[in-house]
Amino acid sequence: MAAPVLQLNNFENVMRVEYFYPSAQRRIIRMGETVAEVKVEKISKAFGNVEVIKDLDLEVEDGSFVVLLGPSGCGKSTLLRMIAGLETISDGDVFIGNKNVNNVHPKDRNIAMVFQNYALYAHMSVFENMAFSLRLRKMPQTEINEKVNHAASILNLTEYLDRFPRQLSGGQRQRVAMGRAIVRDPAVFLFDEPLSNLDAKLRVQMRTEIRDLHLRLRTTTVYVTHDQIEAMTMADRIVIMQHGVIEQQGSPLEVYDRPANLFVAEFIGSPAMNFFDGKISKSGSKITANLSNGEKLSLSSKLDVKNGAKVVLGVRPEHFEIGKSGLPFEIKQTEPTGPEIYVFGKVVDNDVCVVTKARVDLKRGDTVYVSPKEKHVHIFDKATGKRL
Repeated sequence: MAAPVLQLNNFENVMRVEYFYPSAQRRIIRMGETVAEVKVEKISKAFGNVEVIKDLDLEVEDGSFVVLLGPSGCGKSTLLRMIAGLETISDGDVFIGNKNVNNVHPKDRNIAMVFQNYALYAHMSVFENMAFSLRLRKMPQTEINEKVNHAASILNLTEYLDRFPRQLSGGQRQRVAMGRAIVRDPAVFLFDEPLSNLDAKLRVQMRTEIRDLHLRLRTTTVYVTHDQIEAMTMADRIVIMQHGVIEQQGSPLEVYDRPANLFVAEFIGSPAMNFFDGKISKSGSKITANLSNGEKLSLSSKLDVKNGAKVVLGVRPEHFEIGKSGLPFEIKQTEPTGPEIYVFGKVVDNDVCVVTKARVDLKRGDTVYVSPKEKHVHIFDKATGKRL
C-alpha cells in the first residue's frame, strides 16, 4: 500500500511538518509554493583584468545542502555573494526558484545569509537581535513573538532571549545569527564560513547543530567553507572549486572514493593522500607500475591505460597494510590519536603517512614494509592530472 500524501497549503519553510507514517515513509507536496532551487548559468565575475569566476554552471536542488569547498581565493565566497546579490555579475544568470534574480535587490531575493562575523547588535538583547528584521517589515508583535520563540526553541536559545551578545559564548552568538536568519522564513540559507571564528570543540558541536537544523527545516542551503571536514560531515553534495571553476561535484563519499583529478585527490582527505610517480608496464593481462627506485606495484587488470604511460599513483593513508613484504617504509614519527595511529616516514623518497588501527610498536628510525590495497590505488595521468 502506497504511503498517503500530506498536502500542505500556505507552506512556510521554517514550519515544515514532521509527519511520520507507520511505514516510516513521508511524502510532502507543496501547493502554490515556488520551489527554492538555485541555478547559476554561465556566470562570470572579473575584478578589472582578473577573472575570479569563469563561465560557471551550478544547480542546487530544492531542499538540499550543498557545500562550496576550496582553498582561499578559489572564488567560492564570491559565487555565494553573487547568489545573494551582494556582488555584481559580470556575465551569466542567477535563478532562485524559477525567477531570474540578476536585477533583484538582495532584500527581495527571499534569502537569508549567515556570515563568519556574527554581526550582532551589541546594545540589543538576543530577542531584539532576532526580531530586528521583522520589526523593519512592521510585522505585528504577536507574530514577531511567535517566530522568535519558535526559532529560539529550535536553536536552544529560549533561556537566553533576555541576554546581550556580550553575555554569550561564541557558539551561542552564532546560533543567534542563525536564528536571525530563520525568523525571516527564507527560501534559501546562505552560509559564508560561519564556524571559522570558533574553537575546535565548538566547530564540531555547531556542525552537528547546523546539519540537524537542515534536516528539520529542509530549507535549500548553500554553505561555503575551506574546511574539508565540515564539507564531508555536513553536505548532501560537495562542489570543489579551484581558480574560479568547478573541479568536481558529488556526494562526500563519491569525491573521496573517486577523485576526478590530482587537485581533488590532494585536497580531500585528512591526512592527505600519498602520491608516487610511476610508469605503466603491461604484460598480457598483468599491469604493474614501475616506481622511481625500481620498486613495482601490481595494479588492477581492468585499468584502461597504455603501456609506458607516465602516471601518478595515489594511496590514502588508511589503505596501506603494514607487514613483512612490500615497499620499505622508514619511520620518522608516530602520532597516536586513540582510535588510530598516524605513522609518518619515507617510501621511495616520498613523504608518506600511514594510518593504522593496530597497536603497533614503531619508533623513529625503524624500517617496516607497507603494501597498498590494490583496489584502492588511484591512477592519474601525469601530464593532465586527470583520473584514469
